[in-house]
Amino acid sequence: MTATSSAAGVARVDMHVKVLDERVASRAKARGIDVLVYAPHFTRLPDIRAKAAAFTDDELLVVPGREVFTGTWRRRRHLLAVGLSDPVPDFITFEAAFAAFARQDAAVLAPHPGFLNVSLGREDVRAHAEEIHAVETHNGKLFPSQNRLGRELSAEFDIPGFGSSYAHLRGSVGEAWTAFEREIDSEEELVAALREGAPRRVFHRSGHRHRLRSAAEFAHLGFENSWGKLNRLLLSGMEPTHPGHVAYEGKFDDVREY
Repeated sequence: MTATSSAAGVARVDMHVKVLDERVASRAKARGIDVLVYAPHFTRLPDIRAKAAAFTDDELLVVPGREVFTGTWRRRRHLLAVGLSDPVPDFITFEAAFAAFARQDAAVLAPHPGFLNVSLGREDVRAHAEEIHAVETHNGKLFPSQNRLGRELSAEFDIPGFGSSYAHLRGSVGEAWTAFEREIDSEEELVAALREGAPRRVFHRSGHRHRLRSAAEFAHLGFENSWGKLNRLLLSGMEPTHPGHVAYEGKFDDVREY
């Protein structure tokens, strides 16, 4: 089933969330969101697709996405891919990730540019400007000064922007969104809008509650960047998105970092 846009010719898309359940779906609908891009960490594409389908209905379209961790844990650069048909693991080389996305005609997005050691910087965007379909200009987890670089890169390299709540916490869903000037009723239509550079505007909520939610999301970063997670992910070699996992059938052995 497909979602109906909130206004004729307009689709409000929260372009990146990490959580999805009944409460998240209800909150998205209550906030007028038409489309959620669900891209949880370290979860394989078939599982993401199944969960996205389970929460898609006539009011809300949930599109599966993958935020791939390229490179090593210490120098990981995130890329958000929408429209993948085949799984792509984490911890492969930066160049290999771009090649895998291109083979599948996926839309490639640069989330939270310049943030800590997990994002693309100016030189990364410069080198891959022809392969990046959108740069995040507002991330609900970050503060205004941290979002500034995204706006600068979007303007400097003439790459369309996008906004998302980047919700790791349920209450953050719908804090930021991208309003496309077209209806989007399927994953394919969202991918086309991104790859074609369809006109859009980025919005976010404001005021005291918005700042509190941003602060709560930012505080959630602790475990995301802990050595404990590093050990769990890399030492076992059996995490679902580890490039050595049997599910990938050795296809990425020549470009894996671990």
